[in-house]
Amino acid sequence: MDADELKRRTQVFALNIIRFVQNIPSGNATYIIGRQLLRCGTSVGANYRAACRAKSRPDFIAKLKIVEEECDESIYWLELLSATQPGNESTVRSLIAEANQILSIIVASIRTARAVQNRQS
Repeated sequence: MDADELKRRTQVFALNIIRFVQNIPSGNATYIIGRQLLRCGTSVGANYRAACRAKSRPDFIAKLKIVEEECDESIYWLELLSATQPGNESTVRSLIAEANQILSIIVASIRTARAVQNRQS
């Protein structure tokens, strides 16, 4: 998967997060959790785009680490919503699966970038 494909994939993930959050029932807890999910779920793609514009390999790695954290946090909030909002299981499972796939790609990219950096040192 090249950078442009991953940019598109993370953008689709963000759009799916937005749609999901817009459709969860309102309530004090779901509002707060939904906002957290919206923040980190949309941040995955934004931070990946920033990583693609990194000025150096260490900068690239640091920015990818942010993507990793935001993606993992998205999974956390989705798991909480799944536990507290029955009826959305298939959508939540799909979003978690996509987040896990993106997370795996990012972790592999970090490992590769570190290996290249270590060979150049």
